[in-house]
Amino acid sequence: MTTTPDSGRSNHLPASLVANLQSVLIGRGRSGGGDGEETGETKPTPSSEAEAEVEEETGAPSNAAEATVAESDPAGDGSEKVEKPVVLVTNADGIGSPGLTSLVEALVRGGQCDVSVCAPESNKSASAHSVTIRETLAVTSVEITGAKAFEVTGTPADCVSLALSGALFSWSRPALVISGINSGSVCGHQIFYSGAVAGAREALMHGIPSLCISLHWKKDESQESDFKDAVDICMPLIQAAIRDIEKGSFPRSCILNIGIPRFPSANKGFKLTRQSLWKLTPNWQAITANRNPSAAHFMSMHQSLGVQLAQLGKDASAAGAARRINAQRKTVEVESVAAAGKPETREVVKKFFRLEFLDKQQEDLDEDLDFRALEDGFITVTPLHIQLDVVPEIQALASAWLDSALTGEKEAQ
Repeated sequence: MTTTPDSGRSNHLPASLVANLQSVLIGRGRSGGGDGEETGETKPTPSSEAEAEVEEETGAPSNAAEATVAESDPAGDGSEKVEKPVVLVTNADGIGSPGLTSLVEALVRGGQCDVSVCAPESNKSASAHSVTIRETLAVTSVEITGAKAFEVTGTPADCVSLALSGALFSWSRPALVISGINSGSVCGHQIFYSGAVAGAREALMHGIPSLCISLHWKKDESQESDFKDAVDICMPLIQAAIRDIEKGSFPRSCILNIGIPRFPSANKGFKLTRQSLWKLTPNWQAITANRNPSAAHFMSMHQSLGVQLAQLGKDASAAGAARRINAQRKTVEVESVAAAGKPETREVVKKFFRLEFLDKQQEDLDEDLDFRALEDGFITVTPLHIQLDVVPEIQALASAWLDSALTGEKEAQ
Protein backbone atom coordinates (compact mmCIF):
# COMPACT_ATOMS: atom_id res chain seq x y z
CA MET A 1 0.00 0.00 0.00
CA THR A 2 1.30 3.44 -0.88
CA THR A 3 0.27 7.01 -0.34
CA THR A 4 -0.28 9.59 -3.04
CA PRO A 5 2.50 12.05 -3.88
CA ASP A 6 0.55 14.91 -2.35
CA SER A 7 0.43 13.15 0.98
CA GLY A 8 4.22 13.12 1.18
CA ARG A 9 4.68 16.89 0.98
CA SER A 10 4.67 19.40 3.78
CA ASN A 11 2.02 22.13 4.09
CA HIS A 12 3.08 25.76 4.30
CA LEU A 13 1.73 27.04 7.60
CA PRO A 14 0.79 30.71 8.13
CA ALA A 15 3.56 32.63 9.76
CA SER A 16 1.21 33.97 12.43
CA LEU A 17 0.70 30.56 14.00
CA VAL A 18 2.85 29.90 17.04
CA ALA A 19 5.17 26.90 16.98
CA ASN A 20 3.22 24.93 19.59
CA LEU A 21 0.26 24.52 17.19
CA GLN A 22 2.35 23.03 14.43
CA SER A 23 2.11 19.31 15.12
CA VAL A 24 -1.70 19.39 15.40
CA LEU A 25 -2.19 21.46 12.25
CA ILE A 26 0.16 19.23 10.26
CA GLY A 27 -1.92 16.22 11.30
CA ARG A 28 -5.09 17.94 10.05
CA GLY A 29 -3.52 19.01 6.78
CA ARG A 30 -2.40 15.48 5.92
CA SER A 31 -5.43 13.48 7.00
CA GLY A 32 -6.63 13.02 3.42
CA GLY A 33 -3.47 11.48 1.95
CA GLY A 34 -3.21 7.68 2.32
CA ASP A 35 -3.85 5.60 5.39
CA GLY A 36 -0.75 6.79 7.28
CA GLU A 37 0.51 3.30 7.93
CA GLU A 38 3.52 3.47 5.65
CA THR A 39 4.36 7.12 6.10
CA GLY A 40 4.58 7.02 9.86
CA GLU A 41 1.54 9.35 10.10
CA THR A 42 -1.21 9.08 12.64
CA LYS A 43 -4.62 10.34 11.59
CA PRO A 44 -6.09 13.02 13.83
CA THR A 45 -8.96 11.98 16.01
CA PRO A 46 -12.16 14.05 16.10
CA SER A 47 -11.11 15.49 19.44
CA SER A 48 -7.74 16.63 18.07
CA GLU A 49 -9.49 18.27 15.13
CA ALA A 50 -11.76 20.11 17.50
CA GLU A 51 -8.80 21.20 19.56
CA ALA A 52 -7.13 22.55 16.43
CA GLU A 53 -10.29 24.55 15.61
CA VAL A 54 -10.30 26.06 19.09
CA GLU A 55 -6.63 26.93 18.78
CA GLU A 56 -7.11 28.62 15.41
CA GLU A 57 -9.93 30.75 16.78
CA THR A 58 -8.49 31.64 20.19
CA GLY A 59 -4.73 31.37 19.66
CA ALA A 60 -4.46 29.33 22.88
CA PRO A 61 -2.98 25.80 23.00
CA SER A 62 -5.31 22.93 23.86
CA ASN A 63 -4.51 20.27 26.48
CA ALA A 64 -3.58 17.73 23.80
CA ALA A 65 -1.11 20.11 22.21
CA GLU A 66 0.63 20.88 25.50
CA ALA A 67 2.36 17.47 25.46
CA THR A 68 4.61 18.62 22.59
CA VAL A 69 4.43 22.40 22.73
CA ALA A 70 7.49 24.56 22.39
CA GLU A 71 6.55 26.66 25.40
CA SER A 72 4.00 26.22 28.18
CA ASP A 73 2.77 28.55 30.92
CA PRO A 74 0.50 26.56 33.25
CA ALA A 75 0.80 29.14 36.03
CA GLY A 76 -0.23 31.96 33.73
CA ASP A 77 2.62 34.19 34.85
CA GLY A 78 5.31 33.20 32.34
CA SER A 79 7.47 31.61 35.02
CA GLU A 80 7.60 28.07 33.65
CA LYS A 81 8.66 26.85 30.23
CA VAL A 82 8.76 23.35 28.78
CA GLU A 83 11.79 22.72 26.60
CA LYS A 84 11.40 21.62 23.01
CA PRO A 85 12.54 18.11 22.10
CA VAL A 86 16.11 17.95 20.81
CA VAL A 87 16.89 16.53 17.38
CA LEU A 88 20.51 15.57 16.69
CA VAL A 89 21.58 15.67 13.04
CA THR A 90 24.58 13.90 11.54
CA ASN A 91 25.48 12.54 8.12
CA ALA A 92 28.18 10.78 6.10
CA ASP A 93 28.82 13.39 3.40
CA GLY A 94 30.33 15.95 5.76
CA ILE A 95 28.98 18.91 7.69
CA GLY A 96 29.14 21.26 4.71
CA SER A 97 27.05 19.08 2.40
CA PRO A 98 23.88 20.57 0.86
CA GLY A 99 21.69 17.76 2.18
CA LEU A 100 22.54 18.41 5.82
CA THR A 101 22.33 22.18 5.33
CA SER A 102 18.86 21.98 3.78
CA LEU A 103 17.60 19.64 6.50
CA VAL A 104 18.88 21.75 9.39
CA GLU A 105 17.44 24.92 7.87
CA ALA A 106 14.02 23.28 7.59
CA LEU A 107 14.11 21.92 11.15
CA VAL A 108 15.08 25.32 12.56
CA ARG A 109 12.46 27.07 10.45
CA GLY A 110 9.77 24.63 11.59
CA GLY A 111 10.34 25.53 15.25
CA GLN A 112 9.12 22.17 16.55
CA CYS A 113 12.47 21.17 18.06
CA ASP A 114 15.88 22.38 19.16
CA VAL A 115 18.52 21.34 16.62
CA SER A 116 22.02 20.09 17.39
CA VAL A 117 24.52 19.01 14.74
CA CYS A 118 27.53 16.73 15.11
CA ALA A 119 28.89 15.58 11.75
CA PRO A 120 32.18 14.62 10.08
CA GLU A 121 34.33 17.49 8.84
CA SER A 122 34.79 15.67 5.51
CA ASN A 123 33.12 12.97 3.46
CA LYS A 124 32.99 9.67 5.35
CA SER A 125 30.74 7.70 3.01
CA ALA A 126 31.30 3.94 3.03
CA SER A 127 33.00 4.15 6.43
CA ALA A 128 30.50 1.60 7.76
CA HIS A 129 30.29 1.40 11.58
CA SER A 130 33.97 2.09 12.17
CA VAL A 131 35.00 4.08 15.23
CA THR A 132 38.30 5.79 16.02
CA ILE A 133 40.16 4.31 18.98
CA ARG A 134 43.88 4.89 18.25
CA GLU A 135 43.80 8.56 17.26
CA THR A 136 42.70 11.77 18.93
CA LEU A 137 39.66 13.38 17.33
CA ALA A 138 39.52 17.13 16.81
CA VAL A 139 36.14 18.81 17.40
CA THR A 140 35.50 22.33 16.10
CA SER A 141 32.43 24.51 16.54
CA VAL A 142 30.67 25.54 13.34
CA GLU A 143 28.29 28.45 12.71
CA ILE A 144 24.88 27.19 11.59
CA THR A 145 22.00 29.59 12.11
CA GLY A 146 19.57 28.38 14.77
CA ALA A 147 21.57 25.29 15.71
CA LYS A 148 24.53 24.35 17.89
CA ALA A 149 26.96 22.53 15.64
CA PHE A 150 30.33 20.76 15.74
CA GLU A 151 32.45 19.12 13.07
CA VAL A 152 34.51 16.07 14.02
CA THR A 153 37.56 14.45 12.43
CA GLY A 154 35.88 11.08 12.71
CA THR A 155 33.21 8.82 11.28
CA PRO A 156 29.42 9.22 11.59
CA ALA A 157 29.46 6.59 14.34
CA ASP A 158 32.14 8.62 16.15
CA CYS A 159 30.03 11.75 15.85
CA VAL A 160 26.87 10.22 17.31
CA SER A 161 28.74 8.38 20.06
CA LEU A 162 30.54 11.57 21.09
CA ALA A 163 27.36 13.67 20.94
CA LEU A 164 25.52 11.20 23.17
CA SER A 165 28.38 10.97 25.68
CA GLY A 166 27.46 14.21 27.44
CA ALA A 167 30.87 15.72 26.77
CA LEU A 168 29.77 18.01 23.94
CA PHE A 169 26.20 19.23 24.42
CA SER A 170 24.36 20.49 27.48
CA TRP A 171 21.35 18.24 26.94
CA SER A 172 21.36 14.72 28.35
CA ARG A 173 19.50 12.93 25.59
CA PRO A 174 17.97 13.88 22.22
CA ALA A 175 14.47 12.78 21.29
CA LEU A 176 15.50 11.78 17.77
CA VAL A 177 18.66 11.32 15.70
CA ILE A 178 18.57 11.94 11.95
CA SER A 179 21.40 10.91 9.62
CA GLY A 180 21.00 12.86 6.41
CA ILE A 181 20.15 13.95 3.96
CA ASN A 182 22.89 11.86 2.37
CA SER A 183 23.85 11.75 -1.30
CA GLY A 184 23.39 8.36 -2.96
CA SER A 185 20.96 5.53 -2.31
CA VAL A 186 21.46 3.14 0.59
CA CYS A 187 19.79 -0.11 -0.41
CA GLY A 188 20.53 -3.82 -0.21
CA HIS A 189 24.12 -4.72 0.63
CA GLN A 190 25.15 -1.05 0.62
CA ILE A 191 23.57 -0.81 4.06
CA PHE A 192 26.56 -2.72 5.46
CA TYR A 193 29.05 -0.27 3.93
CA SER A 194 27.07 2.85 4.75
CA GLY A 195 28.43 5.40 7.22
CA ALA A 196 25.05 7.13 7.01
CA VAL A 197 23.19 4.08 8.32
CA ALA A 198 25.90 3.58 10.95
CA GLY A 199 25.19 7.01 12.39
CA ALA A 200 21.54 6.11 12.84
CA ARG A 201 22.44 2.64 14.12
CA GLU A 202 24.77 4.08 16.76
CA ALA A 203 21.84 6.11 18.11
CA LEU A 204 19.62 3.03 18.19
CA MET A 205 22.33 1.17 20.12
CA HIS A 206 21.92 3.89 22.77
CA GLY A 207 18.15 3.37 22.79
CA ILE A 208 17.35 6.54 20.82
CA PRO A 209 14.94 6.51 17.84
CA SER A 210 16.64 7.30 14.56
CA LEU A 211 16.08 7.95 10.87
CA CYS A 212 18.51 7.62 7.97
CA ILE A 213 17.52 9.68 4.92
CA SER A 214 19.27 9.43 1.53
CA LEU A 215 18.66 10.92 -1.90
CA HIS A 216 19.05 8.61 -4.90
CA TRP A 217 21.60 10.95 -6.46
CA LYS A 218 22.57 10.31 -10.08
CA LYS A 219 25.54 11.98 -11.73
CA ASP A 220 24.57 14.30 -14.62
CA GLU A 221 20.90 13.97 -13.65
CA SER A 222 20.53 15.22 -10.08
CA GLN A 223 21.06 18.81 -8.96
CA GLU A 224 21.54 20.55 -5.63
CA SER A 225 17.96 21.85 -5.54
CA ASP A 226 16.80 18.22 -5.30
CA PHE A 227 17.93 18.22 -1.68
CA LYS A 228 15.47 20.99 -0.84
CA ASP A 229 12.68 19.03 -2.55
CA ALA A 230 13.73 15.95 -0.57
CA VAL A 231 13.53 17.94 2.67
CA ASP A 232 10.02 19.19 1.80
CA ILE A 233 8.96 15.59 1.26
CA CYS A 234 10.46 14.32 4.51
CA MET A 235 9.47 17.10 6.90
CA PRO A 236 5.90 15.84 7.56
CA LEU A 237 7.33 12.41 8.34
CA ILE A 238 9.97 13.90 10.65
CA GLN A 239 7.39 16.05 12.42
CA ALA A 240 5.13 13.03 12.86
CA ALA A 241 8.10 11.08 14.30
CA ILE A 242 8.84 13.85 16.83
CA ARG A 243 5.20 14.01 17.82
CA ASP A 244 4.83 10.23 18.18
CA ILE A 245 8.10 9.89 20.13
CA GLU A 246 6.64 12.32 22.67
CA LYS A 247 3.51 10.15 22.84
CA GLY A 248 5.51 6.90 23.04
CA SER A 249 4.02 5.44 19.85
CA PHE A 250 7.07 5.64 17.56
CA PRO A 251 8.82 2.29 16.83
CA ARG A 252 11.98 2.17 18.98
CA SER A 253 13.36 -1.21 17.96
CA CYS A 254 14.45 -0.29 14.44
CA ILE A 255 15.98 2.35 12.20
CA LEU A 256 13.73 3.76 9.49
CA ASN A 257 15.89 3.90 6.37
CA ILE A 258 14.23 6.42 4.03
CA GLY A 259 15.15 6.62 0.36
CA ILE A 260 14.19 9.59 -1.83
CA PRO A 261 13.96 8.91 -5.60
CA ARG A 262 16.22 10.75 -8.04
CA PHE A 263 13.43 13.17 -9.03
CA PRO A 264 11.92 14.01 -5.63
CA SER A 265 9.19 16.34 -6.87
CA ALA A 266 7.86 13.61 -9.19
CA ASN A 267 7.70 10.90 -6.52
CA LYS A 268 4.87 8.35 -6.49
CA GLY A 269 4.35 8.49 -2.72
CA PHE A 270 5.62 6.57 0.30
CA LYS A 271 6.08 2.81 0.23
CA LEU A 272 7.01 0.46 3.06
CA THR A 273 9.76 -1.82 1.74
CA ARG A 274 12.11 -4.61 2.72
CA GLN A 275 15.89 -4.73 2.38
CA SER A 276 16.91 -6.30 -0.91
CA LEU A 277 20.05 -8.20 -1.90
CA TRP A 278 20.99 -5.53 -4.45
CA LYS A 279 24.67 -4.67 -4.52
CA LEU A 280 27.27 -2.79 -6.51
CA THR A 281 30.21 -4.56 -8.11
CA PRO A 282 33.59 -3.67 -6.53
CA ASN A 283 36.27 -2.74 -9.04
CA TRP A 284 39.87 -2.48 -7.76
CA GLN A 285 42.26 -0.57 -10.00
CA ALA A 286 46.03 -0.53 -9.60
CA ILE A 287 47.48 3.00 -9.37
CA THR A 288 51.14 3.86 -10.02
CA ALA A 289 53.06 7.05 -9.29
CA ASN A 290 53.75 7.49 -13.03
CA ARG A 291 50.09 7.16 -14.00
CA ASN A 292 48.56 8.99 -11.07
CA PRO A 293 49.93 12.29 -9.68
CA SER A 294 48.08 11.81 -6.41
CA ALA A 295 50.01 8.61 -5.73
CA ALA A 296 53.33 10.40 -6.25
CA HIS A 297 52.18 13.19 -3.96
CA PHE A 298 51.12 10.58 -1.41
CA MET A 299 54.56 8.99 -1.39
CA SER A 300 56.47 12.29 -1.26
CA MET A 301 54.25 13.47 1.57
CA HIS A 302 55.01 10.36 3.57
CA GLN A 303 58.73 10.72 2.98
CA SER A 304 58.58 14.29 4.26
CA LEU A 305 56.56 13.20 7.27
CA GLY A 306 59.13 10.49 7.97
CA VAL A 307 61.90 13.08 8.21
CA GLN A 308 59.84 15.34 10.45
CA LEU A 309 58.85 12.49 12.73
CA ALA A 310 62.44 11.32 12.95
CA GLN A 311 63.41 14.78 14.17
CA LEU A 312 60.57 14.81 16.67
CA GLY A 313 61.64 11.38 17.83
CA LYS A 314 64.79 12.83 19.33
CA ASP A 315 62.70 14.47 22.00
CA ALA A 316 60.36 11.52 22.50
CA SER A 317 60.83 8.13 24.01
CA ALA A 318 62.61 5.61 21.81
CA ALA A 319 59.63 3.30 21.70
CA GLY A 320 57.15 6.08 20.89
CA ALA A 321 59.34 7.51 18.16
CA ALA A 322 59.80 4.09 16.61
CA ARG A 323 56.06 3.51 16.50
CA ARG A 324 55.40 6.84 14.79
CA ILE A 325 58.19 6.41 12.23
CA ASN A 326 57.04 2.89 11.41
CA ALA A 327 53.50 4.12 10.91
CA GLN A 328 54.68 6.60 8.26
CA ARG A 329 57.38 4.58 6.45
CA LYS A 330 57.30 4.21 2.68
CA THR A 331 59.37 1.02 2.25
CA VAL A 332 61.47 -1.04 4.60
CA GLU A 333 64.22 -3.61 4.38
CA VAL A 334 63.97 -6.74 6.48
CA GLU A 335 67.17 -8.49 7.56
CA SER A 336 67.29 -12.13 8.54
CA VAL A 337 70.17 -14.49 9.28
CA ALA A 338 70.76 -17.04 6.52
CA ALA A 339 72.22 -20.53 7.02
CA ALA A 340 75.77 -19.27 6.51
CA GLY A 341 75.26 -16.59 9.12
CA LYS A 342 75.15 -13.75 6.56
CA PRO A 343 72.35 -11.19 6.56
CA GLU A 344 69.74 -11.77 3.87
CA THR A 345 67.98 -8.68 2.60
CA ARG A 346 64.68 -8.53 0.74
CA GLU A 347 62.57 -5.58 -0.30
CA VAL A 348 59.00 -5.06 0.81
CA VAL A 349 56.92 -3.95 -2.17
CA LYS A 350 54.26 -1.28 -1.77
CA LYS A 351 51.46 -0.94 -4.31
CA PHE A 352 48.55 1.45 -4.64
CA PHE A 353 44.97 0.51 -5.44
CA ARG A 354 41.75 2.45 -5.72
CA LEU A 355 38.29 0.99 -5.21
CA GLU A 356 35.36 2.00 -7.36
CA PHE A 357 31.85 0.58 -7.32
CA LEU A 358 30.12 -0.20 -10.60
CA ASP A 359 26.38 -0.38 -11.07
CA LYS A 360 25.03 -3.90 -11.22
CA GLN A 361 21.66 -4.50 -12.78
CA GLN A 362 19.28 -6.72 -10.86
CA GLU A 363 16.50 -8.51 -12.69
CA ASP A 364 13.06 -9.52 -11.43
CA LEU A 365 13.27 -7.71 -8.10
CA ASP A 366 10.18 -7.85 -5.93
CA GLU A 367 8.27 -4.56 -6.09
CA ASP A 368 8.32 -4.35 -2.28
CA LEU A 369 12.12 -4.43 -2.07
CA ASP A 370 13.95 -1.17 -1.42
CA PHE A 371 16.00 -0.75 -4.61
CA ARG A 372 13.22 -1.71 -7.02
CA ALA A 373 10.70 0.62 -5.36
CA LEU A 374 13.24 3.47 -5.31
CA GLU A 375 14.01 2.99 -9.01
CA ASP A 376 10.26 3.00 -9.70
CA GLY A 377 9.98 6.48 -8.14
CA PHE A 378 8.65 5.70 -4.67
CA ILE A 379 9.87 7.13 -1.38
CA THR A 380 10.99 3.96 0.36
CA VAL A 381 10.74 3.39 4.10
CA THR A 382 12.69 0.30 5.16
CA PRO A 383 12.78 -0.76 8.83
CA LEU A 384 16.23 -2.04 9.81
CA HIS A 385 16.64 -4.05 12.99
CA ILE A 386 19.75 -3.75 15.09
CA GLN A 387 19.95 -7.52 15.58
CA LEU A 388 21.05 -9.59 12.59
CA ASP A 389 18.63 -12.43 13.17
CA VAL A 390 18.56 -15.47 10.90
CA VAL A 391 15.51 -17.31 9.67
CA PRO A 392 14.65 -20.62 11.40
CA GLU A 393 15.73 -22.65 8.34
CA ILE A 394 19.26 -21.24 8.48
CA GLN A 395 19.38 -21.77 12.24
CA ALA A 396 18.44 -25.41 11.74
CA LEU A 397 21.10 -25.91 9.05
CA ALA A 398 23.78 -24.37 11.27
CA SER A 399 22.69 -26.58 14.17
CA ALA A 400 22.86 -29.74 12.03
CA TRP A 401 26.32 -28.82 10.74
CA LEU A 402 27.63 -28.09 14.24
CA ASP A 403 26.36 -31.45 15.55
CA SER A 404 27.96 -33.23 12.60
CA ALA A 405 31.28 -31.41 13.02
CA LEU A 406 31.48 -32.16 16.74
CA THR A 407 30.51 -35.81 16.21
CA GLY A 408 33.17 -36.21 13.51
CA GLU A 409 35.81 -34.72 15.79
CA LYS A 410 34.99 -37.16 18.55
CA GLU A 411 35.14 -40.11 16.13
CA ALA A 412 38.51 -38.93 14.79
CA GLN A 413 39.91 -39.00 18.31
